[in-house]
Amino acid sequence: MAHDIVIAGGGFAGANAARELERIMPRQSTRLILVNDVNFLLYTPLLPEAAAGTLEPRHVVTPLRDILKRTYLRLGAITGHDHARRVVELTTHDGETQELHYDQLLLAMGSVSRSLPIPGLDRHAIGFKSLADAIWLRNHLVETLEEANASEDPAHRAELLTYVFVGGGYAGLEALAELQDFAADAMESYPRARLQGMRWILVEASERVLPEIDPKLADYALQQLRGRGTDIRLGTTLEEVGPEHVALSTGERIPTRTVVWTAGVVAHPSMQEMGLELDERGRVAVDDGMAVPGFEGVYAAGDCAAVPNPEGGLCPPTAQHAIRQARVAARNMAANVGVGEPTTFTYRSRGAFVNLGQYKAVAMLGKAMGAKTLSGFPAWWAARTYHVSQIPGLARKLRAVADWTVGLPFRRDTAEVGSIGHPAPLTTEVYARGGSHRPIGTDSELS
Repeated sequence: MAHDIVIAGGGFAGANAARELERIMPRQSTRLILVNDVNFLLYTPLLPEAAAGTLEPRHVVTPLRDILKRTYLRLGAITGHDHARRVVELTTHDGETQELHYDQLLLAMGSVSRSLPIPGLDRHAIGFKSLADAIWLRNHLVETLEEANASEDPAHRAELLTYVFVGGGYAGLEALAELQDFAADAMESYPRARLQGMRWILVEASERVLPEIDPKLADYALQQLRGRGTDIRLGTTLEEVGPEHVALSTGERIPTRTVVWTAGVVAHPSMQEMGLELDERGRVAVDDGMAVPGFEGVYAAGDCAAVPNPEGGLCPPTAQHAIRQARVAARNMAANVGVGEPTTFTYRSRGAFVNLGQYKAVAMLGKAMGAKTLSGFPAWWAARTYHVSQIPGLARKLRAVADWTVGLPFRRDTAEVGSIGHPAPLTTEVYARGGSHRPIGTDSELS
């Protein structure tokens, strides 16, 4: 009898669990089904470089069908769960709902940006979790440069050229550093904006950045950012976000059109529909085998799971932990249906890398690698080497290396391509108003 194994989510945890199950489960006795909202795996550690134009956005994603050979991929979302009947509800992109039976279920739904009840935050700030976020942010930055360069009003230019990042973790520092690097390169094409100058601000509620790494490395990162003119506000919180300003806990009101929110993550909201007990960040507690206590055959891994860390506390929401958790969950699901032996999660972090742009980074290599710390160019080289080794698929590895290599002697492209994926309707009114799309055939008709 074939066993149904359903995986909810196609990120690092879901995709790697499916790959492991394909490796260890007999083909004739298993039906593997993976449900995800998109048909690709996003390599999130390189998202800042995609936003900054260092990497082509398509080269930081890997089609799931390229790495999964016999897993049935379904596009949609898991929106319900009945453990008594062993079924989950799948809602497809066209709104159709259907039930999927499972013998073993892995919840690997990932996370979303953590929001707080700050007035205007949900309307006027953007997160930095998806490829869409990264592409939008790059296009928005180019738009601010264009508008600032065209403006006659210095106050308006200052508002456009002020960029506020909230959150001093990995995502916040890397996104700020890479985008600041991109903007500094692009500024050569905008003389009036260059004369005005940019303002980059990092707001962090605690008294230090990068709490997960050595304080000396965090201080080095701050020194590098401040050396480039970044205004860093520690022990400061965001009180309000408007369409043209932010208000800080210091009482200061800063004119800006750009607020990037990177202050932590919470589990995907779909977890609330699974009928499980969740913690304050929406995660479900699991044991050291990734099993959800009290729910036979249900496992969880990645950012939506509160996984005990062998080094103490809970595992951080990083790709390296999600991948190892997924493999443990896969082996234990296989063992539950009679293939192999159960195992436990014993992985200890191999380190952390924070890219600071301009060929600099900080790196902390874990105990397995001698507990070393690196900064500057050696850390940047180590980070890129590590990421190339972890990108799924040889083709994607080669494309990333090619992007980096080709980009060395050239400036980055400043074309604003926000209209891609948003075609104008077929009406002459749009073109009369200066729409960015012309009807097919216009050029040939002019001849």
